[in-house]
Order: sequence, then C-alpha cells, then structure tokens
Amino acid sequence: MLATVRWHLILFAETPLKKTLLALAAAVIAPVALAAYPEKPITLVVPFAAGGPTDKVARDLAEVLRKGLNNQTVVVENVGGAGGTLGAAKVARANADGYTFLLHHIGMATSPALYRNLAYKTLDDFEYVGLINEVPMTLIGRPTLPPNNYPELLKWIEANKGKINLANAGLGAASHLCGLLLQQSLKADMTTVPYKGTAPAMTDLLGGQVDLMCDQTTNTSSQIEAGKVKAYAVSTLKPLTTPALAKLPTLDSQGLKGFNVSIWHGLYAPKGTPKPVLDMMNAALRSALKDPEFIKRQEALGAVVVSDNRVNPAEHKKFVEAEINKWGPAIKAAGQYAD
Repeated sequence: MLATVRWHLILFAETPLKKTLLALAAAVIAPVALAAYPEKPITLVVPFAAGGPTDKVARDLAEVLRKGLNNQTVVVENVGGAGGTLGAAKVARANADGYTFLLHHIGMATSPALYRNLAYKTLDDFEYVGLINEVPMTLIGRPTLPPNNYPELLKWIEANKGKINLANAGLGAASHLCGLLLQQSLKADMTTVPYKGTAPAMTDLLGGQVDLMCDQTTNTSSQIEAGKVKAYAVSTLKPLTTPALAKLPTLDSQGLKGFNVSIWHGLYAPKGTPKPVLDMMNAALRSALKDPEFIKRQEALGAVVVSDNRVNPAEHKKFVEAEINKWGPAIKAAGQYAD
C-alpha cells in the first residue's frame, strides 16, 4: 500500500500539472521574496587590504548603495592576498543568495594571464552587475630627467636604449601593467624595477634612483601639482580636465594610437545569484553613481564615475572580456607571471 502511494506521488510530481502549479507558485513567491530583500546586511568583498584605493572606493560606494537597498547595511570585508585572487575566489565559491558581492579592479581582466592556475573563471563564475569608475594613468619621470615634454622624452628614450629604469609597485600592479603596454607600444626595452607598493617606488623616483613610472592619478596628481616630478602624458584617449593634468597630452595623440589604459572598478556576484536580486543591485548601483557626494569623493581620488552603457551587466561583461583580450597578449609576451 505504502509503495503504491509513493508511486502515485512520484507520478504526480512528474506531471505537467504539477510543473505548472510549481511555476505559478514561484511566480507569486518571487515578488514577495524580492520585496523582503535584503533582510540582513550584505557583504561587499574587497580583495585587497584596508586603506588602499580599491578599499576606499568600496567604502564610499557602500554608504550610498544602501539607499537603493531599503537602507540595509553593506559591510565591507577585506580579503587580501595573491593579487586579489583570494578574495575573488571566495566570492566565486559563496552562496548565490544575494548577500555576497565583489568589488574588484582591473585585476579581474589581468589575473587570467598573470595566474596560470587561477581558481576561478572570470567570465563564467560571476554575475556582472556594472562598472563603477575609471582612474586614468600618467607617465611621469624623476625631477632631474632632462626631457621637459613628451617629444623630448621620445628622443631621450631612443638615445638611451638599455639604460632606462622603469619603476612599478609590484607584479600585477597598475604601474606594472601600464609599463608593460608602454614598452610594447614604444618597442623600447627598459629595465623594470618592481617595488613592494607605490610608496617606495615613488620615493625612489623622487630621489632620482629610477627614471620613469606610469601610475594612477590617485598616486601622481599631488606630486605633479607640487612640481616634484616631471609629467609627460596621460593614458586616456581624451585629455583630463583637472587643473594639474589638463595641459598633458594623451599618449594616443602623441603617436601611440589606441593607447588607452585606466584602472577601473566593477561590481560582481556569485554565478547563479537570482536575477531579481541582480536587477535590484544594478538599480541601486545606477542610483549611487549619480549621487553628488559619491561623485565628489571619486573626483577627489582622481577617478571618473562611469556614466555610459557599461553600467549595464551585459556591457560590463563585454568590457571585461575585451580587457582580458587586451592584457593577455601583453602579459604573455613579457613572460612575467605571478605564480
């Protein structure tokens, strides 16, 4: 008798009527569940130590995101290590329940080339929410460097082949990536000098121990404004508008056609996060990117808040894929890997 009842239950579970009833129930329950979301604090993982540029972006964003999330708290969790890959891997493995997100920078696009045994697939293991901001780069030199402008710098580089030192903040850092692309674009072989962070690299540049560095405006604007370094160009396609940088030409306009390097930040969720949750987070992000106080804080960092279609999840993913295709060959050609 019991076996007969069990058999009938199984048959009913497989009938079209049962599937239809379940689908209808889901359609009714989903809006109710979304109305209640979020019911607890949301964790925003930053794959770097507290106090750095990415952490600052995350904490500024967390404050304004909550306005579009029923004023729920957004907690920043720092999971540093291995160039940001440990924190990204943690989010890739997290429950796709809408309570864990990742804020990461250009490392999402460069890690697949830098780490040959990456624990996740950038394009397959995450849901893309939207791009947040971009930070331009500047090509700067030690204060005693003879050239005073970019044309003079090109001549100096040509005349000093094999003698030029190019500083960076470490393997995979923004300055490392920009330096790689710069050398390949110029077809110039420079001696790369990696440091453990931007501060010691900048200290040696100011002291004349190294010649050049290509780094974020976040780190270079104050030095340029104070006249402590020589500034030659910016890495964006369009000139910058901030007073200290407005007179600098773009590398693109100086002959390096298509040269466009910026350090960007984006928002991600574990693969399989419910679409209604992703839609709500994207709406909250769009609202945050229009918040005057958030824009002001980003400008203070030298960052430009994204206002184009890359705030859309699909365009955000296309952008990251294009960045992977841009940086992969440059990193592989240099043969410099993090593992």
